Amino acid sequence: MNEEDRLLNVKEVSALLGVSRTTLHRLVSAGNFPKPVRVGKRASRWRQSEVLVWMETRPLATAENWQ
Repeated sequence: MNEEDRLLNVKEVSALLGVSRTTLHRLVSAGNFPKPVRVGKRASRWRQSEVLVWMETRPLATAENWQ
């Protein structure tokens, strides 16, 4: 399996993004983050490749953005 095709759990994704699990789920519900893949009755995972692409498309936070 390609490293970018790895499946990440909610704890890994929230740590990677630096957001809480609640914020992560809100982003998904609002359609602002890729939906997870169901891997079991009560388990979901995100494709690492989709998370990385999403992160690359986000604007960087800079001092100019806060003015």
